[in-house]
Amino acid sequence: MLKPSLFLLGLASVWTHALASVTIYGQQGITIPSAIASTDAASATALASDQSWISNLAAFNNVTLTPPALPDPVPSLQFGIQLLNNAQNVGGLSIPQKGSFMGFSIEMSVVEQVIGKNSSFIQVPFLNLLATLAARAGIVTIRVGGNTQETATLVPSLPNNAMIAKDKQDASNPTETPILDFTAEMIYLLGNVSALVNARWYLGIPFNDTSNLRLQIAEAAESILGDNVLAFQVGNEPDLYADHGHRASGYNQTDYFNEFGIMVNAIQNDAQIPTRGNLVAPSLQGTWTIESVLDLGFLDAYGNDVSILSVEHYPEQNCAAAFPGGNFGPVIDPQEIFPVYLNHSSGQGIVSPYLNGAQVAVGAGKEFMMFETNTASCGGFPGVSDSFGAALWGVDFGLQMAYSNFTGALLHVGGQDVSYNPFTPPPTNLSSVKQWTIGPIFYSTLVVAEALGTTNTSRVLDLQANGANGYTPAYAIYENDALARVVLINFMTEQNGQGAYTATISVGGGETGEANETPSQVKVKYLLAPTVAEKNNITWANQTFGGRFEADGRLSGTEVIQTIQCDTTANTCDIPVPAPGIALVFVSSDAQNVADPGQAQTYATTAVTKTANTVTIDPSVLATSNGQSGADRQLSSTSKGSSSAGRTAGVAPGLTVLAMVIAGVSVIVGAGRR
Repeated sequence: MLKPSLFLLGLASVWTHALASVTIYGQQGITIPSAIASTDAASATALASDQSWISNLAAFNNVTLTPPALPDPVPSLQFGIQLLNNAQNVGGLSIPQKGSFMGFSIEMSVVEQVIGKNSSFIQVPFLNLLATLAARAGIVTIRVGGNTQETATLVPSLPNNAMIAKDKQDASNPTETPILDFTAEMIYLLGNVSALVNARWYLGIPFNDTSNLRLQIAEAAESILGDNVLAFQVGNEPDLYADHGHRASGYNQTDYFNEFGIMVNAIQNDAQIPTRGNLVAPSLQGTWTIESVLDLGFLDAYGNDVSILSVEHYPEQNCAAAFPGGNFGPVIDPQEIFPVYLNHSSGQGIVSPYLNGAQVAVGAGKEFMMFETNTASCGGFPGVSDSFGAALWGVDFGLQMAYSNFTGALLHVGGQDVSYNPFTPPPTNLSSVKQWTIGPIFYSTLVVAEALGTTNTSRVLDLQANGANGYTPAYAIYENDALARVVLINFMTEQNGQGAYTATISVGGGETGEANETPSQVKVKYLLAPTVAEKNNITWANQTFGGRFEADGRLSGTEVIQTIQCDTTANTCDIPVPAPGIALVFVSSDAQNVADPGQAQTYATTAVTKTANTVTIDPSVLATSNGQSGADRQLSSTSKGSSSAGRTAGVAPGLTVLAMVIAGVSVIVGAGRR
């Protein structure tokens, strides 16, 4: 049997000597407007030179806004922050948090585009992004679901061996959500991702019809994913069911409470779902309050079944622009809404309605998660959601949730018609010449992961720095009961030489009752861009994923960690913070020792599936390269007419691509393609 570690699915390092007839297959792209779809080389060349149509896709829009003016008055640009070193002397700290606090919510309908075409073909840039984050967070948590999970049905097979089929003719919701059919191939795909990187999954059980429950996704996930499935969501935004036509008018909290009980009873009576107590609910978007569900005795009735209390919240909406003619109110001007995201009050305002719910969850021993979020619903705002400002907002919002005792947050990923994606594959006909586009908000996940670390002991404090000024927020992170890191955020863009600030950190000493604890030096990583409106030129510790269509999922450039000398006599350490920017300050010696997470295990993505770029290799070399002949090995396949025998939990042996190592070079061997 092939080991999971041997499955390197997707693209491969280029083998520089094309020898014979074994084909190395690579990336197939995603979507392209039908009016310009083409497969011949001449048309592909024309598209590569004339890409004016690309900006019509929201994920690749050309909108760049004007950075807001400096606040009037400008906040103090030189201020002190007095910190205690011992967490036992600090009030108001959060519960212990994990480095994997921020993960992703991937809309079920775009799994093929973002994760992989099937269990045999994983998008390698996606693997690289997960590996880059896992190196900092320990694991990466991913939810596959969203609106499309509610009407999705697991079926034995689909025409043309497809993994997912969408029925857009019978789309539901005001946001045109397609109805989905999918096969177990999708679950095997997730299992093979977990075999390569430390990814764990949340999945959704359809809840659109409680008289005809469809538990097959949970049954398959339990069998295939095992411990890599974290929990199952029951109900996605039930407080919008009536508005979206999924339930009769007047559907309320009591109706949901009763229907949830039907689901719980069905799961308890299903022998193919052996794990208990791992449901996610109620996943409200804000029309109902979390208290209105809990006050019905939700935890008293279902506390043994629910492990995570969840909410879903977008601070704004761009629905009027995305879906003209709907009842969404006036169109919001991105330029006018931009400053709202560039202030500490945004994150504080989002979490405020959930503070009580979070405390109830803590008291009941449950997690409390922001199960789906991003800058704005209905695709976000072009120029805002894909700007450096969104990256700053993401860090502040993430740490504000951690401080407020949320236990995790998932940034939503949609298709190419949204502007808030953390990552987006290229359109199909450009996949041979273009790479992925990494949204600025993806950098937020790296910063938060490094700020929280991997010990699972990090407790967060909002420092209310600079007189609680909204443009210069700061957080302290205590790890193993000692001050470990400080995060300094600057939402301003430098104008006329103003905007950058210096925070003077003092640890212990003075009237704190603790001895002077300011170290002789600290290490600092910076998240930087020229302005808050920047979309491409973004760096984290001098490394970058590049601009639009430039990313293979790996950071490029030399990592630069600044060392700043402190004044131990004065018990002070001056930390400059550019405008705009974020400084992650590693204070303790333990934190400084792990400031560099090291090189993540990633995969090269230089070969592509186009006849002009196909790489071949001598099959006689491959026959003995891993110590055994492939002549008698039978592999099942997702390709038409291939064998379908012998799958094992977590790994689909029907892989059409097999990773081998020859002379230190990873290659993908294609046994078939789709």
